[in-house]
Amino acid sequence: MKMKKIMSLALIMAMGVTLLSGCGGQGSNGGNAAKSSGASKAASNVSQTSSSAGAGNFTDNGSHELTVWCWDQAFNIYAMKEAEKIYQKKDPQFKLNIEEILSDDVETKITTAASSGDLSTLPDIFLMQDNSFQKYTTNFKNVFLGLNDSGINFKDFGEAKQAYSTLDGVHYGVPFDNGAVIGAYRIDILEKAGLKADDFKDITWSKFIELGKQVKEKTNTPLLTVTAGTNDLIMMMLQSAGSSMFKEDGSLNIVDNSVLRKAVEIYQELYKAGILVEVTDWDQYIAAIQSGSTAAVLNGCWIIGSITTAKDLSGKWAITNMPKFDDVDGATNYSNNGGSSWAITSKSENQKLAIDFLNTTFAGSIELYETILPSSGALATYLPAGNSDVYSKPQEFFGGEPIYSLITEFAGKIPSNITGAYYYDARNAVSVGISNVIQKGANMEDELKAAQETVEFNMGG
Repeated sequence: MKMKKIMSLALIMAMGVTLLSGCGGQGSNGGNAAKSSGASKAASNVSQTSSSAGAGNFTDNGSHELTVWCWDQAFNIYAMKEAEKIYQKKDPQFKLNIEEILSDDVETKITTAASSGDLSTLPDIFLMQDNSFQKYTTNFKNVFLGLNDSGINFKDFGEAKQAYSTLDGVHYGVPFDNGAVIGAYRIDILEKAGLKADDFKDITWSKFIELGKQVKEKTNTPLLTVTAGTNDLIMMMLQSAGSSMFKEDGSLNIVDNSVLRKAVEIYQELYKAGILVEVTDWDQYIAAIQSGSTAAVLNGCWIIGSITTAKDLSGKWAITNMPKFDDVDGATNYSNNGGSSWAITSKSENQKLAIDFLNTTFAGSIELYETILPSSGALATYLPAGNSDVYSKPQEFFGGEPIYSLITEFAGKIPSNITGAYYYDARNAVSVGISNVIQKGANMEDELKAAQETVEFNMGG
């Protein structure tokens, strides 16, 4: 998320039913994307081997302290402090030294350390955005500790969530927060159109467009509002079918990507029908949600934090899943947008302690997730937490539905997809192309070709 997203989300921290994502924290992935090409090219000269990848030869110097890098006092840092308390029940001498490092700065420091060959500046544990994980494990694999033989049960996390921090069959991250996509709908607006939220459950995009036209005709309200120049919706569509802008061998999949073409065509149809309206920035996007000038929201579940800020709309929202492609193999009603995972550095002298800490807390404690949910909205991707009493508690704001357990269920159904080292290069290039198609009437074929050429250049092809 960009900084404006974080400022908006920070407003809801005082509320008990908030739900954010640690996906952005206080760093901007826009900056990451801009740096992606240069960093990736520089990385080609860096060793990509990891002697500890899945080997189980973990070290420990007997210390009871770990250093952690992460961002956002009210979210990630708060979660780490609560995890520290839980682990102290097992080891009273245990202590975390938590350093607040912005997301972009974490990535910059990793690049600098790996490029110099000196990993001594790195902490024991750090947080990394999921969509950056493949880039950094590909280019700087020697920084990350392989966790295959760590004893962590990765089956307790959704397949798609695991995939972000897995490279060549080796797990390098412990999944944390949830970016499962939700469809949030204004019940009162739908009623004026003779509809209800359940009409949007488990539907296809063609049905969504049909219902959207009905809402637009009856209420003069678009179903969706998005920020111009971003392509979050397109990316969510792609992952919902397990598709990507890259193939399994790492090569680009833009020009000949039939699923991407369908996604762009759907976007165009939504826009032309007035079902989707573009606004200029994040503030306008949030204002549309909170003012009732949009009847629905499709985004990562962290957007609930911004929805619930408008307290006067309590009881007027309902949550279900997103639409799926009509005629695409593997299409589902589930996707992801955002999220992050914890990594242990290979240079850590306390690898056994770091593993046991994460295994006991973020990968093994329902109590932790029950504790941090009400205050921070840190919704787990740890699937066992979805069955807890706290997660199953009805939420008045959303019509008394147990939305937390519902969204955790969504997280377990999300198809995995391929991100790769050049994910943000491809994402940005496609975003430019879509903007040109929508705003300037450019030819889609030409724009997809231009996007592919741009990324191929960045990849050194």
